[in-house]
Amino acid sequence: MSRAAGTARPARGARATARASLLRWSPLAPATVLLLLFLAGPIGYCVYIAFTDTQLTGQESASFVGLANFRRAFTDHHFLNAVVLTLVFTLISSILGQNTLGLALAGLMRRASRPVRALTGAVVITAWVLPEIVAGFLLYTFFERRGTLNALLDWLHLPTQNWLFTLPILAVSFANVWRGTAFSMLIYSAALDGIPREVTESAQVDGAGGAKRLWHITLPMIRHSIGTNLMLNTLQTLSVFGLIWAMTRGGPGSRSQTLPVFMYDQAFMKALIGYGTAVALLLLVVGALFSAVYLRLMREEV
Repeated sequence: MSRAAGTARPARGARATARASLLRWSPLAPATVLLLLFLAGPIGYCVYIAFTDTQLTGQESASFVGLANFRRAFTDHHFLNAVVLTLVFTLISSILGQNTLGLALAGLMRRASRPVRALTGAVVITAWVLPEIVAGFLLYTFFERRGTLNALLDWLHLPTQNWLFTLPILAVSFANVWRGTAFSMLIYSAALDGIPREVTESAQVDGAGGAKRLWHITLPMIRHSIGTNLMLNTLQTLSVFGLIWAMTRGGPGSRSQTLPVFMYDQAFMKALIGYGTAVALLLLVVGALFSAVYLRLMREEV
């Protein structure tokens, strides 16, 4: 009897532990079901669609085509052009533009007076909170042939041009910098506030100039914020669609057609849902590669 009682106690203990675990995780069950239904479900369906020849119109039923959409993408010069333009757009507007300008504004605002900080912050954040499509139309009127930029250049007796035709990818890149710099500025403002003033003051007493303090003290101490900001900004920039569509629609020709615009054109303008979804998955892979690089760099710095 004692042996049977000894074996019964662990069994009851295991059941009690299982019930406790079930009670602990049961509040998450509704959220888990909703995520599976509205997030994992559509993602799984999109993955399936990417391997079919689904079209919006003119098709009775779709058929499974395997990797045909992906092979088509890597032999399509329009897709390869979109990949190059996406990388250029991301490099100019996110890695160089928003990241650098956001850090510069955060550093300058630390030294500015309170009214200047309030005014600068309000202007920059207003550009950030504007809907993307509204910002796109505003920047279209700025870069357009009869827009504000050419009016200023003409007033200064400088040559003008149709910026959206001659330099479309640069125009949309600068537009994205104008709209998204506030995010970087806020992250770097918080990071710079976390640097003890005693450290910078000691370096200044030791004769370190502004450039040396920036390179040897400020940047190393906020490196994790830099990595986080770069990753978030890059992922956001890779998905920019409304801004480019409102300004150029990917044109002229395909000279500002990044991957989101190319994906929309293929899926909804040309009704090739299967091919457009395959391009969307490839865009997801590009974002994952950028994230993996940033995470690896941040781990190496620890």
